[in-house]
Amino acid sequence: MLSQNMEEKLNEHTNAEFYSAHLYLSMSAYFKSVDLLGFANWMQVQFEEEMSHAMRFFEFVDRMDGRVKLTAIPAPPVEWENPIAVFEETYKHEQTVSKSIHDLVSLAIQENDHPTNNFLQWFVSEQVEEESTAKTILKKLRFIEDSKSGLLMIDQELAGRVFAASSDESASA
Repeated sequence: MLSQNMEEKLNEHTNAEFYSAHLYLSMSAYFKSVDLLGFANWMQVQFEEEMSHAMRFFEFVDRMDGRVKLTAIPAPPVEWENPIAVFEETYKHEQTVSKSIHDLVSLAIQENDHPTNNFLQWFVSEQVEEESTAKTILKKLRFIEDSKSGLLMIDQELAGRVFAASSDESASA
């Protein structure tokens, strides 16, 4: 059973994951509007990942006899200066999500909440990957600067990304 404080913090994070999904879908729409369909695809897959993360939190709170409480999702930005600006925001956002996960882990340890701590460990590892991927794309974009051919090469690379639920997710569904 979750403490009231842990339930509240998990609900806050669940809602933050839904915001993340909303943010990445907005970024996908932006990329579609500037005809960078590979970037749009990458963000669409990111949206799907974030929705699956939100639902993992949703289901965990429910399984732990907590009450899921959804709140309004703030409107995300809809315009960016260029792809570099989008990935600067993506990288910064993933760092914020990582901090939130780490704070939840610290609370679980403080409260001796072993089930929640165990649940969160997958997200700790996932966030290492999320930050690394966003940072790598950002570095590539900064490297090519204003090269249109370089941008199109990255766009083509990002077009190949597909959503795949983790084996851990599939097992719990």
